[in-house]
Amino acid sequence: MEDRSPKAPDTPQLASGEEPSSELPAPRLNQTRTGIKPKSPPDAEADLADPSLYFNRELSHLQFNIRVLEQALDEAHPLLNRLMFLLIFSSNMDEFFEIRVAGLKRRVAIGDESASFDGRSPRSVVAEISRVAHEQIERQYRILNEALLPALEEKGIRFRRRGEWTQAQRAWVRDYFEQEILPVISPIGLDPSHPFPRLVNKSLNFIVQLEGKDAFGREGGLAILPAPRSLPRVIALPRELCEEGFDEAVFLSSMIHAHADELFPGMRVRGCYQFRLTRNADMTVDPEEVSDLASALRGELLARRYGSGVRLEVVDTCPDELAAFLLKEFELAEEDLYRVNGPVNLTRMMSLLGEVERPELLYRPYTPGLPKSLQKGGSLFDAIAAGDILLHHPFQAFSPVEELLAEAARDPAVLAIKQTLYRTGADSPIVNSLVEAARGGKEVTVVVELRARFDEADNLALASRLQEAGAIVIYGVMAYKTHAKMMHIVRRERGKLRHYAHLGTGNYHSRTARLYTDYSLLTANAALCEDVHQVFQQLSGMGRARHIETLLHAPFTLHEGMVAMIDREAEHARKGRRAHLIIKCNSLTEPKLIQALYRASRAGVECDLIIRGQCCLRPGLPGVSDNIRVRSIIGRFLEHTRVFHFHNNGRPEVWGSSADFMSRNMFHRVETCFPLLDRKLAARVRKDLETYLVDNCQSWLLQPDGSYAKQTPGEAAPISAQETLLYAYAAKA
Repeated sequence: MEDRSPKAPDTPQLASGEEPSSELPAPRLNQTRTGIKPKSPPDAEADLADPSLYFNRELSHLQFNIRVLEQALDEAHPLLNRLMFLLIFSSNMDEFFEIRVAGLKRRVAIGDESASFDGRSPRSVVAEISRVAHEQIERQYRILNEALLPALEEKGIRFRRRGEWTQAQRAWVRDYFEQEILPVISPIGLDPSHPFPRLVNKSLNFIVQLEGKDAFGREGGLAILPAPRSLPRVIALPRELCEEGFDEAVFLSSMIHAHADELFPGMRVRGCYQFRLTRNADMTVDPEEVSDLASALRGELLARRYGSGVRLEVVDTCPDELAAFLLKEFELAEEDLYRVNGPVNLTRMMSLLGEVERPELLYRPYTPGLPKSLQKGGSLFDAIAAGDILLHHPFQAFSPVEELLAEAARDPAVLAIKQTLYRTGADSPIVNSLVEAARGGKEVTVVVELRARFDEADNLALASRLQEAGAIVIYGVMAYKTHAKMMHIVRRERGKLRHYAHLGTGNYHSRTARLYTDYSLLTANAALCEDVHQVFQQLSGMGRARHIETLLHAPFTLHEGMVAMIDREAEHARKGRRAHLIIKCNSLTEPKLIQALYRASRAGVECDLIIRGQCCLRPGLPGVSDNIRVRSIIGRFLEHTRVFHFHNNGRPEVWGSSADFMSRNMFHRVETCFPLLDRKLAARVRKDLETYLVDNCQSWLLQPDGSYAKQTPGEAAPISAQETLLYAYAAKA
């Protein structure tokens, strides 16, 4: 791509298994043309390795974060959920700097200027990120201050600034400061015996200018005030102190600022300014130097809190000389400084969403539905034995997956359970059932991926808990993260062993199953279950790659299998047959897969790609990608499903997967990709995908220049894919 950032999207216009139940309207089918005419080969083969055919991965990631921020302006979302999107943007940007920017900066620091396949050097990408991020973070605070906070106040939710406190509120704040803050806060004066403190990643701090002499006769200068991490960043005022009809809150930073003088008795505080440092949080474990992965990760977790600095945020009133002082302390450059008009730690405002009881300002509640085969109750083993069951979360409940494992833990006919765990949660029903099964004497084997980013501590804890219960815990393969989502159960039925399996596109996490879209397949199909068994054997034992009949699995057959299916669709098109594919995943960055899609487009295949986040493929290029459409759906739920449909000359195939179209998933992780062998279930997924393709409310189309165009209904009927699926599958609230 050209050596410039993709253009930021325009501000959106403000807008005021079984089939779905027969009494509900069926999702509208995609009207996109899927047939083609015989097409002659292009006169000249394009160089599909040309860097101009690709977008930069990090800049594409940044564009996704901007699309999330855009939701804060979309009045189709309830007001508190608009605030939530603004805060999610903060959280996303934190991780973006901690991992992506930190990695680029590390490459620049060691002199690595090698270009990625899009032709951009690390240094040029860092510079472009800085330009776009400064622009969007400044815009984020304008949205907060000029749109959301006034709108919240109109609805009776107010954040009281220091200058707005009533006398009674000032008295209450003083009491709170003396009772809750003063006993746990530790001011640190800066002098030769008190060097600049080592501050925790993303912690709220203040730099304080002082005048006068302290008790030891030391002249005033500078001090650092780390805000106590144990205290909330937003504190609700007592109801009796709020204006009638209002919920009011104050920021911890305002309380500390108002009473900073009390922390330095006898001295005068000339200035007190918030700041926050974002550090490199990527964890690296060298497989050749580690004998105990768990012990190595425990050491890395501590180091993560104090990695090298990558970004400094300061309140916009901070004097230039103090900002320069902080930059020097953290060895950062001017372009790493972000001045903000408000709290420097916006993500911590997320607690407000759970504390304010204003349901009318949030998405309406719903109850996830169940397929008819599970509505009559009874044994889940009987239901699965009668036929494959497909669940579409969060529109349909995740509970059957948890209940299957709970039933297996109690069932005396169940002999063995095998499970992969990537992101599960500290207090998980899945883990509880595995513990119960192990204590009950069943053979329980759990592959725990300790290196799931930012979940390492939870995974270390649950691994220890499982081991104490008697389960066999395996940490996977050292050089390959185990990202596959699999469960395998062996049960004795009528004197023979029967196998059951769960395969999913998402994690075994109850909470995210209500927030992320994913598919779960519950099956007793002998071929699928045998393949799942073989993958578990491969993970727990040693030896060469086993022959897997039905599944595709990384790092062995998934990549070549996906390329082969895309190329097969291209061959159908060259022979004048109908050719169409739909790929839905989170990211599309792997060059060989992109090149396969380019070949398919050139052959005449209609390619519909639903890519939530990073997309390095450049659509709409004449002679290369003019048959490719890329859309991103951003809405109430995080689109997380990885599912692939191939028309295959009228013999359609639908696959679900744990893997995205990324190099790390294809070559550096253990992943599974499973076919939907039940034709009705496959047709249902195709219909779900078609619903996404006609979305005109939450869909953004990727343009050839890298910008995203928000789709609007215009004079057509508004169609939201997520709302359509929610209405079709979920029970009414």
